[in-house]
Amino acid sequence: MEKPQLKLVISEKDILHKIKELANKIDNDFNEEPVVFIGTLKGAFMFLSDLVKHIKNPNVEVDFVRVKSYGLSDKSSGNVELVKDLELPVEGKNVIIVEDIVDTGLTLKFLYERIKELNPKTLKVCALINKKERREVDVPVDYIGFEVEKGFLVGYGLDFAERYRHLSEVYEVVKDE
Repeated sequence: MEKPQLKLVISEKDILHKIKELANKIDNDFNEEPVVFIGTLKGAFMFLSDLVKHIKNPNVEVDFVRVKSYGLSDKSSGNVELVKDLELPVEGKNVIIVEDIVDTGLTLKFLYERIKELNPKTLKVCALINKKERREVDVPVDYIGFEVEKGFLVGYGLDFAERYRHLSEVYEVVKDE
């Protein structure tokens, strides 16, 4: 695979600043009520890890789901598949789904509806990036780190065919015209 050109979109400093803001909002909304953070693998692992480090609430639980819709390309297949389910019970609990990016909305809609069926006390969504360029369905996003208009993004958990996920900043893949 040829190495694409990458253009910096969100710096590490800006990401960490925004994470602290989001953690503050979440702490203010839930005080010390128990909260289950559900990270979507693989993309949200860095964001979730950094986010919960800044949560002051001592009553935090963390779980992960793995939902697949992209495969090894840069286009969503539109078919959403649950690959790894929750391990923690969420009935009657405050739940926050943590996403790296909300793009088409299909994956989040699938996950939101799936968790809602489990009867949580509250269900919120926290996304590092909200990108509406290719949005196909309306989905609720309660806590948004950054609004990005367009572009294929990599880094800080976001990947391109499993590459670039490890980068500490978010970049746009610049396509040759």
